[in-house]
Amino acid sequence: MENRTARLTLLIDPKKKAMFEKLCAAEDVTPSQKVRQFIREYIEARLGTEWREQVFDDDHRR
Repeated sequence: MENRTARLTLLIDPKKKAMFEKLCAAEDVTPSQKVRQFIREYIEARLGTEWREQVFDDDHRR
């Protein structure tokens, strides 16, 4: 299960940020939702479709 307690801080050009927020609003999603989507898609592209088992099973092994 996902735990949304970690924070990711990044620096971005203010004009790009404003455009990103505008585009997200047009899709009726928040910028945070879109960034989480990008991250999920990136992980899946690198680890394959079974990535959730690989990532979240590690939490149970500790």
